Amino acid sequence: MTWQPSPQPYRFHFLLHSAHLLEEVLRERLKPVGLHPGQARVIHALHRMKECSQSRLAREFDVSAASMSTMTARLLANGHIRRRPDRQDGRNQLLSLTPSGERLMERIEEVWREMDRVVIEAIGPGRAGALFENGMHLRDALGGQAPGESMENATAPARGAVSRTRNPAP
Repeated sequence: MTWQPSPQPYRFHFLLHSAHLLEEVLRERLKPVGLHPGQARVIHALHRMKECSQSRLAREFDVSAASMSTMTARLLANGHIRRRPDRQDGRNQLLSLTPSGERLMERIEEVWREMDRVVIEAIGPGRAGALFENGMHLRDALGGQAPGESMENATAPARGAVSRTRNPAP
């Protein structure tokens, strides 16, 4: 199927609205796990990265340190992540998953697979595959990456990529 222009003068809203609707479904599916979507992403990031500082997590998610502190506080209180002093920089605390957090990661992945099925059932496997592929390309073109990926791929963003920083320097 080829792309057809919409009678609406802008189409970005369809992406934004679809993402919002999917996040609401995700929020409902994560309730039995006891997490909201942002916390699930933090668990996933720590699973990938093994251990990192809260300030590094905040940079990876492009949120303020205060927002990340709020997001991790409940995970710490519930025993899903732990904090230890950084031996190389005494000012930092390093976060990592506990065994409970690792078990939670398995449940999060189950929910994410369910979400893939929600999309596939809604628009069919062909369109869903194209959407997933194009979503990845859009994320990459906008300079996005999975938390911890910058450690794995120490390359500069693609030419023309949009900066993710909230307050770019002049």
